[in-house]
Amino acid sequence: MSTKDYVEKDYYKVLGVAKDATTADIKKQYRKLARQYHPDANKGDAAAEEKFKEISEAYDVLSDDKRRKEYDEARSLFGGGLRGGAGGGFPFDLGDLLGNQGGGAGGGIGDILGGLFNRGRTQAPPTPGTGRRGQDIESEATITFMQSIEGVTIPLRMTSEQPCRSCSGTGAKAGTTPRVCAECSGTGQTSRNQGGFAFSEPCRECKGRGLVVDDPCPTCHGSGRAASTHTLQARIPSGVRDGMRIRLKGKGAPGERGGPSGDLYVVVHVKPHPIFGREDDNLTVTVPVTFPEAVLGAEIKVPVLGGMPVTVKLPAGSANGRTMRVRGKGAPVRDGGRGDLLVTFEVAVPVNLSDEAKAALENFRSATDDHDVRAELLAQAKDGGAGE
Repeated sequence: MSTKDYVEKDYYKVLGVAKDATTADIKKQYRKLARQYHPDANKGDAAAEEKFKEISEAYDVLSDDKRRKEYDEARSLFGGGLRGGAGGGFPFDLGDLLGNQGGGAGGGIGDILGGLFNRGRTQAPPTPGTGRRGQDIESEATITFMQSIEGVTIPLRMTSEQPCRSCSGTGAKAGTTPRVCAECSGTGQTSRNQGGFAFSEPCRECKGRGLVVDDPCPTCHGSGRAASTHTLQARIPSGVRDGMRIRLKGKGAPGERGGPSGDLYVVVHVKPHPIFGREDDNLTVTVPVTFPEAVLGAEIKVPVLGGMPVTVKLPAGSANGRTMRVRGKGAPVRDGGRGDLLVTFEVAVPVNLSDEAKAALENFRSATDDHDVRAELLAQAKDGGAGE
């Protein structure tokens, strides 16, 4: 791919996101497209493979804040592409415009594009045999509500690609060895030069491995990788929420030829609690109270998750559904503190009453007959809100 093609590509359009999309939106859209067009899910589909390369290339730039800024500036300067001459724009010499002509003092637009393109004259060749990073892996885990608050270490049974045991990861049949790729000299990358610039891309001959297998291993068919199952102890931090995605650095698939391992992403599912709920960093609980407690006020014992109950003073005349806050009895937060416990009081209506209780309520009703609690409501309904 030439520098011209690179600048003219609309990476936002490739991923299907707006130019003001957040990093989280870009990542979410990339993951969706990557699953759809991944070569493993579209075996033998050349178009899907090419699409996968395009979205991966777009994500590499847009997911990096610095590269994204440089890319946006470059497209803004060129009006969305490198146009000139007979194409209807303005004529220019690409070498002059980028400040790359011999004897120049620098400081041209090429300085702005430095993060996107590597100058062909100054780029040091990659070291042959450089390791390749392992793939990221995603898994899911279900934990209890209490574990989500306190944190927990859980075993995860993982199935991922590991170095093939038959060929020790070389991809070559026993008794043979792979040879260094002549196309890329073992780097796994090839460069396309254009206008004094070089743009690197994975070598098509060796598919980025840097090695070519002439006599492939019958177990892994030359890939050097084979599915392996193992158990991993994963630490889920305290305060995790349902649906949260936890990153465990270096716990993904191992790299090739000494390259670093990928990362493991664990999507956490939290089982509901029979009593407590959660709102952000606050826990919630509903506590029943009697009618006299709501009317006259009372000191109410309130349950606390994993701790002793606390006493909350319910003011006299509290309406049904009143919510009060107990400081510091919620979920853990990043700064080391805790959220609050939100207590909602609901008046419990008794079903079975003794004769004595019924008589007491009849006396109460008689004593309050002069106060119609629905009078204002009916009056407003009758005049249609004309008094507003």
